Amino acid sequence: MLDIEDYIRIIPDFPKEGIIFKDITPLLASPEASSVCVQQLLELIDGKKIDKVVGVESRGFFFGTLLAQEIGAGFVPVRKAGKLPYQTLKQPYELEYGWDALEIHEDAISKGEKVLVHDDVLATGGTAEAVCSLIEQLGGEVVQCNFIMQLDFLKGKQKLKKYPVASILNY
Repeated sequence: MLDIEDYIRIIPDFPKEGIIFKDITPLLASPEASSVCVQQLLELIDGKKIDKVVGVESRGFFFGTLLAQEIGAGFVPVRKAGKLPYQTLKQPYELEYGWDALEIHEDAISKGEKVLVHDDVLATGGTAEAVCSLIEQLGGEVVQCNFIMQLDFLKGKQKLKKYPVASILNY
C-alpha cells in the first residue's frame, strides 16, 4: 500500500531557523496519495455521527472539504481575523511570540451539532484549542480533532485533553 509519509516533504529552517517544516504539497499533487490520505482520515472517524467538518486555515481546508463530502456533512472554514465576509465570532490564541485570532461565521454551527475538527498538523495545540472553543461557543459538540500528522514532541495533544485526538502520522 502507498505510504503517505513518502509524500510529506521535509524543509529545514522554514519558516525560521530551527524549525523542520512538514510540507503536504507533494501529497496534494498526487491523486493516488491524496485518495489514500482521505481513506485513512475516514478510518480515524470510525463511523462517528458528524454534522459539520471544521477546517482550519488554510491547509485544513484541503482535506476537510473532502472529508465533509465523503461523510455527507457540511464544511465550515475557520480563518484568521478579518478574512470572513459575514458576522463572526472571534477567539484569540497564543503563539510562540505573541497572539493571533481565529474567526468563524456566527451561524456556521447550530446548537447540538456534532463537529469534527480537521487540520494538517497538530503542533503546540493552540490553534486547535481556539477552534474547539469557537465551536463550543456556538453550541456545537467537538466529536474529534483529526490531523494528518502530529508533532508529539510539541505536546499539543495536552491542550486538547477534553477531546478525542487522532492522526495518521506521528513524529
